[in-house]
Amino acid sequence: MARRANPAAELMQTGPNRWTFWMRRALQLAALADGQTSPNPLVGAVVLDVQGALVGEGFHAKAGEAHAEVGALAQAGTRAKGGTIIVTLEPCCHQGRTPPCTEAVIQAGIQRVVIALKDPDPRVAGGGIQRLRDAGLEVITGVLQAEAAQQNRAFVHRVQTGRPWGLLKWAMSLDGRTALPNGESQWISAPPARAWVHQLRAGCDAVIVGGGTVRADNPLLTSRGARSPEPLRVVLSRSLDLPAQAQLWDTSLAVTLLAYGPGSADRTLPEGPEALELLASEPLDLLQALAQRGCNRVLWECGPALAAAALQQGCVQELAVVIAPKLLGGELARTPLGDLGFSAMDQVIPVSRLSAERLGRDVLLRSLMPALGPAAHGVSQSD
Repeated sequence: MARRANPAAELMQTGPNRWTFWMRRALQLAALADGQTSPNPLVGAVVLDVQGALVGEGFHAKAGEAHAEVGALAQAGTRAKGGTIIVTLEPCCHQGRTPPCTEAVIQAGIQRVVIALKDPDPRVAGGGIQRLRDAGLEVITGVLQAEAAQQNRAFVHRVQTGRPWGLLKWAMSLDGRTALPNGESQWISAPPARAWVHQLRAGCDAVIVGGGTVRADNPLLTSRGARSPEPLRVVLSRSLDLPAQAQLWDTSLAVTLLAYGPGSADRTLPEGPEALELLASEPLDLLQALAQRGCNRVLWECGPALAAAALQQGCVQELAVVIAPKLLGGELARTPLGDLGFSAMDQVIPVSRLSAERLGRDVLLRSLMPALGPAAHGVSQSD
């Protein structure tokens, strides 16, 4: 049965606020494909008939498959004629792996299009809105724009900067250690936090470590089945001083990419991973290459030296820190970050918009990072 919004509440509102109820539903639909659509954005859509009743819903599930608008219109059928489509991102107006959504909207007889966010992709960039208006449709923009921008922050970042959104994660003790002085680190966090990490990986297109992490921890770096296919596993190594046997070299569970800089190609590469030679063995070079592979969001799960280099080169936009109620001690115990080159307190990196939540007995802190430039590009920290 068609679902109708509260008519009284609708009539009491004017302008973009009139459509917030249905836009929130479209955003919920878009979120169902989180981590699955790269290089495309997350998009959800709902269709209302001429009376304002819900007659169609859709979301973009995967690159190459039907876009959200097409799915919602297909569900609505002829009931879409004269109605309204509410969509979280400007409909595309170019031919890609699928036809332009603007034409599907026009052909369905839709009279009004409500959009949350304009598409920053230069192939669209307002062109979809203009095409719809040229066809005589009413177009309303900016409904829940901030929420839509937050949902698609990784896609927007890649389009605007040419590199994926970087999320740096580490787990540490209450006294700031990520390992004992002898290197032992399994496990600092408790099972609920480790299960959360698997879900975090499922929302990312690639998980990145350095050669040191491979040597010390022999990680698996999968989502433990929370995502199919598993995210790309990436090892960034300057020296290629890597073990002949490692869990990452077994690509039956997930693809592994071994990235390195010039001058290392004469080293024997382990069997299994795909090899990628970069112009330099640096985080910035790696992210540019991953963007070309269609990655919108990557997860840094690396050691302190590579983490510091990623921060300095502007490759980290978000932090996720798990703090366990344990004391490890030891002056030589490893800490999350290597030297950032600071000599005065006015040079340190401020962290804002900090949030906290419990993961069992552990605490998760999350924060967005301020914009940082590639200050340390040229100083390799990948091993």
